[in-house]
Amino acid sequence: MTRNPTSRTFGALMRPASQPSRSGRDRARRFLSQNFLADPRAIGSIVRSVAARPGDLVVEVGAGDGRVTAALAAGDAHVIAYEIDPVLAGRARRRCADLPNVRVVRGDFLRARPPRGPFAVAGNIPYSLTSPIVQWCLRAPRLTSATLVTQLEYARKRTGDYGRWSLVTVRSWPLLEWRLGERIGRELFRPVPRVDSAILRLVRRPRPLLPASALADYERCVALGFRGEGGTLRASLRREHPRGRVDTALHAAGVERDAVVAFVHPDQWVRLFRVLYGLPSARARAGTSRQP
Repeated sequence: MTRNPTSRTFGALMRPASQPSRSGRDRARRFLSQNFLADPRAIGSIVRSVAARPGDLVVEVGAGDGRVTAALAAGDAHVIAYEIDPVLAGRARRRCADLPNVRVVRGDFLRARPPRGPFAVAGNIPYSLTSPIVQWCLRAPRLTSATLVTQLEYARKRTGDYGRWSLVTVRSWPLLEWRLGERIGRELFRPVPRVDSAILRLVRRPRPLLPASALADYERCVALGFRGEGGTLRASLRREHPRGRVDTALHAAGVERDAVVAFVHPDQWVRLFRVLYGLPSARARAGTSRQP
């Protein structure tokens, strides 16, 4: 698990401290948000969630000492593991020295360019960098899936487990499905963090829920709805769309006229958008594609 300091800042952390009770390694661990997954069963859960096949490419975020890296590579997937901490990168290289399908890169994952071919992302990531890492994954056009150990609360929020849906989930829903995986108790990490974690899965859909030509309009529509103007989704959409069309779209999607945007399911958003913008339904589109 790693964070994203500059090399100068990281070097300063490793210099002797004025307080002898805290070592440079301990200060670096705290700054880098390093909480290592020590339980083999939890590591196995991550590997099973990734479900990489022989020859698949997996990019790991924060290799740490290489425990998860080695487990990911055991199924003959090709693993590129990023680790910014030079000490830990060295440990990961030593642990994986006999694994020719592993390449440990001492560097910042967030500065890396996404691979040109299909690839998956996996990692026990720092809570403090969850959003940037997720955004990196969302921007990667050839990403097939991301399997991330995140703070439990974050994973529940992004997957609608509280009955509410966030902007980032709704906006990316036509292309990616958000899934809440196994819960990982805080006691399974070393050192022990303050909160539990969970496996968050982002899985690219084999067929997008909307045509590529409509995605930009969909994102603008979602952004409009999440402005919260007027207190309801209907009031927000009415800022740019005729009342009759908005009401017809809400009805078609099964959304109440007084619904607050956070409680609208992403699938309802897709149906609403189709009606609002005059697109054929998913069923009609599928039937058309099967015509000779």
